Order: sequence, then structure tokens, then C-alpha cells
Amino acid sequence: MIGLHIDDVSHSFAGRVALDHLTVVIPPGQVTALIGLNGAGKTTAMRTLAGRLHPTAGQVRVLGHDPARLPPRIASRFGHLVDAPLVYPELTVAENLGCAARLHGAVKRDAALMASATVEAMGLASWRHRPARSLSMGNRQRLGIGSATLHRPSALILDEPTSALDPKGVVLVRELIRNLSAEGAAVLVSSHHLDEVARIADEIVVLHDGREIGRLEPGGTDLEQRFFAMVLDADVRATDARGRRRS
Repeated sequence: MIGLHIDDVSHSFAGRVALDHLTVVIPPGQVTALIGLNGAGKTTAMRTLAGRLHPTAGQVRVLGHDPARLPPRIASRFGHLVDAPLVYPELTVAENLGCAARLHGAVKRDAALMASATVEAMGLASWRHRPARSLSMGNRQRLGIGSATLHRPSALILDEPTSALDPKGVVLVRELIRNLSAEGAAVLVSSHHLDEVARIADEIVVLHDGREIGRLEPGGTDLEQRFFAMVLDADVRATDARGRRRS
């Protein structure tokens, strides 16, 4: 079974094209990264997979199912963090993680054990009993990632997971993603950090103006140069196409 599947998906907001016939297939055990400039369509693609947005055309599947209608047994194997971390500001770090575990099907005793283990794994032990509203942006990000992954999901999407993290947190999340992938999870991440993408991704999909304009090999030292060359080429071709239409 394909873990995550975006199949010929298009979407528009008030006449503006956000996604244009995008297809991405992520099998179990693979980490795929979406990269692109602001407005490229990365978050829109992830919102469709999270079931928050119904695409104008095409379809998305999470573990073979429509994400807007996931059966409980499938939902318990799915993890996602899109836009801001989903945490309850009035609850403590441990309480937030316990709630996340229960929402993913864990019984009360197991949920407490999962929460405790995740507090340690995410480096949040010093804030275990602090309300989430008092956390720094980076620790709030750690909490959100912990809530999305403590049940060891089979399919996972993370939108800019390291954007607010310090170097120690970046390494921690990098290891978490690679470990989940090694366990067989299909993982989709978006990022502006090309160097970090190269460390975690098996495949890099480049988006520009809602379209896939190519794929990059994660290896090599010139990833940023290759990315900008690809974007520039796409802009030149689009400009030429508009000129031909006008003439």
C-alpha cells in the first residue's frame, strides 16, 4: 500500500492557482521533501493530505484512504503537523502529550507512558509541568512534533518542522524522522532549509507556482545552486510562453 499519495491534484483560491496537476507518491520507508519559494504550494499540498482542504481536482490518499474520512484504525496510524503546532495552551506539556496519545487510540495507562517517553525524547523534561502557553516558540514546536509522532505513525506529514528550532532541536527532529522512516513510515516534509533537507530526504520535489518543476538528488554540495537554477529556468520558460500567447 502507498503511504501517502497526491494524485494529479489541482487547487485554486479565488482564481489564483495554488496547485497545478501535482503528483507525489511516497511509499513506506521513504522520506520525501517538498521545497520551493514562499507561495510555491507546499503548505496547500500538505493541507490536502491532512484533510483540511478538498482539492479542486485530483485526489489524495493517506494509507489508501481519503484523509477527510479516515476510519479510526487508519487515523491512529497517521501523524501530521501543518501550519502552527496543534497544542492546548492551558494544558501542561505532559497533559498535551497524554491527550495526543489518547486521540491516537492509546488507553489511559499507555498514554501516560507514551507522554513521559516523549517528554524525554523531545528534550522537554524541564518543562514537563509547564502550561504550553508559557513555552518558547522552539519548545512549542518540539511539543507539536512530539504530539504528531509519539504513536510512531505509519504515515507522517510535517510542514517546516525545524523552522523555529535551535541546532540541538534540528538534530533531534532529523533523527526522529530518519528513525520513523527506518520503521517503515512514509514521511513528507516541507522546508526552506535545503541543507537540512539533504540530510533527511530520499527524494526532493521542487515546487514553483503550484507546479512540480523537477526533482533533485539529495546528495552533493551544490543543492542550493541547483534549486535556484531550476526556479530561474521555470520562470524564463513561463515568461516565454506568455510572450508567445500574446503574439
